[in-house]
Amino acid sequence: MSLASLSLVVLAAFIHATWNLLAKRAAAVGAAFVFAYGLCAVILYLPLVIWVLIHETTPWSAPVFLALAASGLLHLIYSLCLQRGYREADMSVVYPVARGTGPLISVIGAILLLNEPATTTGLLGAMAVVVGIVLIATQGRLATFRRPGAWVGVKWGIMTGLLIAAYTVVDGYGVKVLLIAPVVLDWFAGLVRITLLSPLILARRRTAWEAMRGHWGLALAVGALSPLSYILVLQALSHGAPLSLVAPAREMSMMVGALLAMIFLRERVGPGRLLGCAVLITGVVLLARA
Repeated sequence: MSLASLSLVVLAAFIHATWNLLAKRAAAVGAAFVFAYGLCAVILYLPLVIWVLIHETTPWSAPVFLALAASGLLHLIYSLCLQRGYREADMSVVYPVARGTGPLISVIGAILLLNEPATTTGLLGAMAVVVGIVLIATQGRLATFRRPGAWVGVKWGIMTGLLIAAYTVVDGYGVKVLLIAPVVLDWFAGLVRITLLSPLILARRRTAWEAMRGHWGLALAVGALSPLSYILVLQALSHGAPLSLVAPAREMSMMVGALLAMIFLRERVGPGRLLGCAVLITGVVLLARA
């Protein structure tokens, strides 16, 4: 992976952890918040998408439309699952488990479906990233998961991680094989998401409006940051970075997420979690050298 691609992925990790912290603060709003920040994203990024469509050639075809629809559906389910997980459990459990499950499946999918080479250094880096995330999630004590209710966050985290893996492979195929511009893919997928959510929101518009009271600022921030973090990752993929290395490298957002949780959510970050951050950084360095 080139230094430029790695820089994009690292920046995306910081942005990703930030918007997840904001989403956690609106966890109780549920689907209405997903629709609200999706709508904000579509509006905010429309000028950029129009510019890209005018100045760059988009290879419209049946596979392209299918990829956009599949991406939108997977991102919608992912967003709803993530918000539900944040409502049911702590961010310090749901987020690391989700980010840890995704890379494992993404690496397997990239190697098997996209025929990307599996290097020893890259695989060691991926393993280090995943081990680091597990340490961050458990504070270095696996017995943490024996506590009553602890598995609730794990369950939602695993479900979210599987969806992350699914949309990462679909979107990677879209930008690397179908040559869809990253911002175009993300915008149309977002349009699909809010279109699918519209009937539910319209049927419960009064309840949705009340639920969003006081949360529009968060929706605007997430709407701006969420697409940006993912567009940076897709841009790295479009520049030739292997998906099997990008997917685990972006999980360094866990290090940032742990610090944000400690500062803003008053969550305890002990030696086990700090060790996890160190292992995670080691994994990222290995990925950069692969």
